[in-house]
Amino acid sequence: MKRKARRTIGLTSFELAVMLAAAWQAQAQDAKAPYPSMAPLDQYLMERKAEITLARSAAPESISQDAEVMVLGRHGYETVIKGKNGFVCVVQRSWTAGIDDPDFWNPKLRAPICFNPPAVRSYLPQTIRKTELILAGQSKTQMFEDIKAALDRKELPRRNPARCAT
Repeated sequence: MKRKARRTIGLTSFELAVMLAAAWQAQAQDAKAPYPSMAPLDQYLMERKAEITLARSAAPESISQDAEVMVLGRHGYETVIKGKNGFVCVVQRSWTAGIDDPDFWNPKLRAPICFNPPAVRSYLPQTIRKTELILAGQSKTQMFEDIKAALDRKELPRRNPARCAT
């Protein structure tokens, strides 16, 4: 009986040590995250002409030359060129990634994209809303909760990935 009790105590102690080591390692990784919080806003902004050029690079010239172009300003995306074909070209920032993405706050991460008309109606409003919330000082958790609530209240359209590709 004593042998069984010692074995149980030994196994429990070992399991506890493994759990504590895993928790410590996870905490150490969070502390080492390359971008643990938002950088100063100026690091996310670009020179306007360069951002327009980068945004338009996301689609062939036959599409991008007549597309609306939006650039990131201090409070969100601003339309700088009115379009004629229903497409909208922007440069997305890192906060459009998933909540667990290690580059969520990376100020160097920029992704040009031209949304086709269905994506302009479904996906672009979420990108704009996320950006406005982040620039208003919300944490990424608050931003994701706000987006989920807005979707639940049908204030934002749901995305349909199959219909949003350009």
